[in-house]
Amino acid sequence: MKVIRAFLTLVIAALAVAAHHGWAEIPVPPLTARVIDETGTLTGEQRSSLEQTLKEFETSKGSQISVLIVPTTQPETIEQYSMRVVEQWKLGRARVDDGALLIIAKKDRALRIEVGYGLEGVLNDATSNRIIDETIVPRFKRRDFYGGVAAGVDSMIRVISGEPLPPPSKRHSESDRRGGLLPALLVATIVAGGVLRAMMGRLPGAVVTGGIIGVLAWLLSGALFMAIIAGAVALMFTLVGSGMGAYVGGRYIGGGGRGGRSNRDIFRGGGGGFGGGGASGRW
Repeated sequence: MKVIRAFLTLVIAALAVAAHHGWAEIPVPPLTARVIDETGTLTGEQRSSLEQTLKEFETSKGSQISVLIVPTTQPETIEQYSMRVVEQWKLGRARVDDGALLIIAKKDRALRIEVGYGLEGVLNDATSNRIIDETIVPRFKRRDFYGGVAAGVDSMIRVISGEPLPPPSKRHSESDRRGGLLPALLVATIVAGGVLRAMMGRLPGAVVTGGIIGVLAWLLSGALFMAIIAGAVALMFTLVGSGMGAYVGGRYIGGGGRGGRSNRDIFRGGGGGFGGGGASGRW
């Protein structure tokens, strides 16, 4: 009997381990963009269009909306998985809690709008359910997934736009604008510095490059202090650097490596909280 009991105990333990691994939770993807599609449903152009729409809305209103498309949330329900997503991503501003998530589980034919605490009064359960049933699901049934997502996002934006929320931080907006200016000035310094150094010599080329970049920074930012700093940095970079990326007279001048997307928009959650408000649907 003891041998049988020991054998049964081992069998039960093995089954428990197998069940645990078989029912492992789907990992939450890292928040790297406003639109994350793990199914390849959207084209690059479609993702970019949605990204731009959501970015402009966040800039003007302050609220953060994100879209997540996954193959499945099984073994969890879409409600369970969605809460894990927003708890990790923390969409919306801290203490304003004005984030929202549109999540689609394509193989499960399920979707949900998850709503932050601060939007539950306007993007309430009934409104979220109406957006899903009347705007998104009919398009999904026609396999127009981009059309459904875009129309759903537009509806969410219209609803949230009517809610009186704290305005976006001007400091944050100005920082974003200047942050986007720096990569452009760097590229201009690299290219102009390489050309002017080759044409005029190291010191004269560096001085002229610094002047051009300083004027350009002043015109784009309107800040004299930033223009002076940018000009000085461009002068020193050109003077002591090796020069990069210029073709003059049919030959390549200067050194350097390959270019990349230096002005890539990095999207992060703002610390918003969620309490399970929203609605789910199927198609």
